[in-house]
Amino acid sequence: MATPYRSLYRVGWWAHKLVWRLSGGRLGAGAMGLPVLELSTIGRHSGERRAVLLNYIEHPDGYVVIASNAGDERDPAWWRNLVANPDATIRLGGTEATILARELEGEEREALWRRFVAANPRYEGYRQASGRHIPVVLLQT
Repeated sequence: MATPYRSLYRVGWWAHKLVWRLSGGRLGAGAMGLPVLELSTIGRHSGERRAVLLNYIEHPDGYVVIASNAGDERDPAWWRNLVANPDATIRLGGTEATILARELEGEEREALWRRFVAANPRYEGYRQASGRHIPVVLLQT
């Protein structure tokens, strides 16, 4: 089942990305109780660069993001792009870095999932609404 109010989410994401870009990442750098980074992937079909803003948690090897897609039953396109090509870039503030993405598993995954849910309980609601395994992804710098 698709996330209720999906169109409202899309408008909110679009507005957030616009504010982020116009301010050079100074505004909109935090959302839902967590900091935000911009992830740029290569489209698995188009070959074009695609950018999305994501909440993250710092990790000793980089940054961790959640492929929740706001509780949608489908994985987000950015995650499908990373599965096809795990090399990507991130931008924090004005700094860009290359990353290698990999899905976390086991206790490390569970511990980081709990940190996301503690910061914003909506993530647990997204898990329940989606009916799918939600990837927890390390963006290794």
